Amino acid sequence: MLTSQIGNGRHDEGAWVREEIETIPEGSARRARSRGRIVVIFVGLGCLIIAGSWIAYGRQAKTQPQAKTPSGSGGQPARPVPVVVAPARTGDLSVYLTALGSVTPLNTVTVKSRVDGQLMKTHFTEGQVVHAGDLLAEIDPRPFQAQLVQAEGQLARDQANLANARLDLERYQRLAQQEMIARQQLDTQQMVVNQAEAAIKVNSGLIDAIKLQLTYSRITAPITGRVGLRLVDPGNVIKASDTGGLVVITQLEPIALVFSVPEDSLQPILRRFRSGAKVPVDAFDREGRTKIATGTLVAIDNQIDPATGTVRLKASYGNTDGVLYPNQFVNARVLIDVLHDAILAPAEAVQRGPQGAYVYVVKPDKVVQMRRVQLGPTEGATIAVRTGLTDGEALVVDGTEKVQDGARVEPTIRKAAPAGAPGTPGAAGSPNTPARRPRPGA
Repeated sequence: MLTSQIGNGRHDEGAWVREEIETIPEGSARRARSRGRIVVIFVGLGCLIIAGSWIAYGRQAKTQPQAKTPSGSGGQPARPVPVVVAPARTGDLSVYLTALGSVTPLNTVTVKSRVDGQLMKTHFTEGQVVHAGDLLAEIDPRPFQAQLVQAEGQLARDQANLANARLDLERYQRLAQQEMIARQQLDTQQMVVNQAEAAIKVNSGLIDAIKLQLTYSRITAPITGRVGLRLVDPGNVIKASDTGGLVVITQLEPIALVFSVPEDSLQPILRRFRSGAKVPVDAFDREGRTKIATGTLVAIDNQIDPATGTVRLKASYGNTDGVLYPNQFVNARVLIDVLHDAILAPAEAVQRGPQGAYVYVVKPDKVVQMRRVQLGPTEGATIAVRTGLTDGEALVVDGTEKVQDGARVEPTIRKAAPAGAPGTPGAAGSPNTPARRPRPGA
């Protein structure tokens, strides 16, 4: 009885729903289905957002304990980072100015013949060092010797004429005193004597000129220096008007170095030069690694080149060992200043970042502290620090890429390099030290 009633009730309800649906217009049914799909989409997106948030939270919860224990194993403390340290020290730092220069001989002479004639013999070897006055070559002297004999004969004839004219003058003077001849004859004879004396002077000068030509037929070295390659071979006829010459002599001891510096760097050099103190100038090879010689600044040009904005300087070198050669390009280093009692640090300890230079200082408890510094001049592998450091503080020179501010380290003191080794203060090499690259993120 009850079942039939329930069944009848469901039947009636279904019939009512069908009747209601049949009564809904077709457009309203479509809108209802669209709303249902939108609701399903929003519900799905919400579920995805909730799931993503739950996953991210879980990962963050796992990484937080790892951040507190960098070793990542059972909360063990991080191991100290091994680094190499070097102490900052107090000392004097020489400040140099580097410029490119050219070796220039103090004297260069092209030896030429001063007379015309055939070159008979040379008395030098190419590349030989000769001294002033040494015989270099001989020109055929026979034409000049013949001229000399002729001039000497002419002189003897003129001297005889002069003696005869003087005897006649004495006779005319006695006759004139006795008023046996006219005064005009006496005066005429006096002029004959004067002409004979003048002819003797002319012939004497001619003889001296020929003797000088004989002297020029023996070509000697005008300066002390090294001769170059022979330009004329024996047997050739040479003339005084030839432009090539016989050989070139270049003075090598002493020798000069001419170089240019920017006009902005001129004042420190002038102050030191005008004070009377010697200004050392070191000559390095073209690569700037090996010191060749040490000289002294001797001259500063009197004007600045407006085209380049530089001024030329000259330094002198003894060059007794012959290491400097004419027209050789070298790097000149001029000592312009000396910083006394400055804080000196290794150049490799200095890092550079967006906010300036800094160093890593290892404190006594072996904890690193990043410290900003103000830098001064650099010389070789040493740099002067104006502010930010004190004497004796340990600086990280190797392993800086592994440490950060507040990190614990295990320092090892770097061994001192031997004196004169490349890259050390006062070494012969490394006149300039390239700037270090900025550390990313510093």
